[in-house]
Order: sequence, then C-alpha cells, then structure tokens
Amino acid sequence: MIRARIRDMLPQGNFEVLEAQDGAEGLQLIRQVHPNLVLMDFLMPRMNGWEVLQQLQQDATLWDIPLVVMSGRKEEVTEHVTEPFEYFEFVGKPFERHDLVEAIRSAMAKARQRASKPAPAPVAAGSSAEVAELKQRLKTVEEELASLKRQMGQLVTFIKQRLQ
Repeated sequence: MIRARIRDMLPQGNFEVLEAQDGAEGLQLIRQVHPNLVLMDFLMPRMNGWEVLQQLQQDATLWDIPLVVMSGRKEEVTEHVTEPFEYFEFVGKPFERHDLVEAIRSAMAKARQRASKPAPAPVAAGSSAEVAELKQRLKTVEEELASLKRQMGQLVTFIKQRLQ
C-alpha cells in the first residue's frame, strides 16, 4: 500500500518502477538492474535500510546510485548515520509529493558529487567477522569498566565510613 502511494507520487516520466518486498530482495534487484534511483524505507524485513546502505557503499559499481531513505522516525536513521547525510537524502514520513520530489533532486545532486570522487576501496573478506569480534571485545571491556566503577563506588563508601 505504501509502495503504491509512493509510486503515485512520482512525477510523470519515461521510467520504469521496480519494487521489492524487503531489503534483501531490493538489494538483489539493485545488483541486477543498476537503477538510476533507489527509494527505500529504513525499516524493512529481512534486511533493514542500514544493512542495504552498507552493502551499496561497499560496492564500487553501486555506491553512486542516488538514494532516498524514508522513515517515520528519523532518530532510527541517525542512530546509524550522523547528519548531514552525505550518501543519501532523507525524507520523513508522512510526506507530500513535493517533499519526495525535492528529496529525489537532492539525492541525485549528492550522487553526482560522489561520482566525481574515487570509488571506495572494496571491503576485505572476513571484515564482518572482525567487526563482530571487536564488538564482542568492546562489550567485554564495557562490562569490566562497569564492574570497576561499582567497586570504586564501594571503596569510596567504605573509606568515607572509616573517616567518620
């Protein structure tokens, strides 16, 4: 229903609209077709917008496709990507036709700027495993830090009691 509403908002033109039901299907379609523009919701089943965005940025053949990301909650997007959004244009839901058209124009301008820069270096194989390992290490360090803070608080309390 949302996809149909957005399709109806698009300006008239000689172009084909392709649709995907989720992020994984959308990414597969993008890789097959290499479209001139991608409109995607940030919250999607199977693969969310953040995951699709990362895949597009890591692929030198796809990284300069104009991209419009939509969400009813901008804070979900800014959790992953800080503003200003350099790689894509954001449009908050609900939006009107003129908002969508302006977001498309802006996304295309951003893509032209990216196209003038060198493509990103491919990500080394296994890097996601490295990231997962680093995240686990960070979690362990954070847990140890929290434990040390508790112990320090107990020590300060003990010393204050002894001094009184």
